Amino acid sequence: MSTITEDRSRQAESPFADPEFRETLRGLPPSAKLVAKVLDDTPPLSQGQLAEESLLPDRTVRYALTRLEEASLVDSRYSFRDARKQVYFLVV
Repeated sequence: MSTITEDRSRQAESPFADPEFRETLRGLPPSAKLVAKVLDDTPPLSQGQLAEESLLPDRTVRYALTRLEEASLVDSRYSFRDARKQVYFLVV
């Protein structure tokens, strides 16, 4: 029973529940939508981790992240584990 409650509270926190977020995402390419969904499931992730999780090529992930950042749907920060890498997360 607690799993159902956790799932519901997680869905409420998801930016995908926001109609404005969904409308902005609707105009983006499929790769950006996939990357956004992966970030919704397991944030924050590096570009390499996103490529592994989404099964997209690195170049496609870079393009998707650029488009998501331009639309102000994704932001980044330096990783706490490795300051040379940036990790990406959805803007709620």
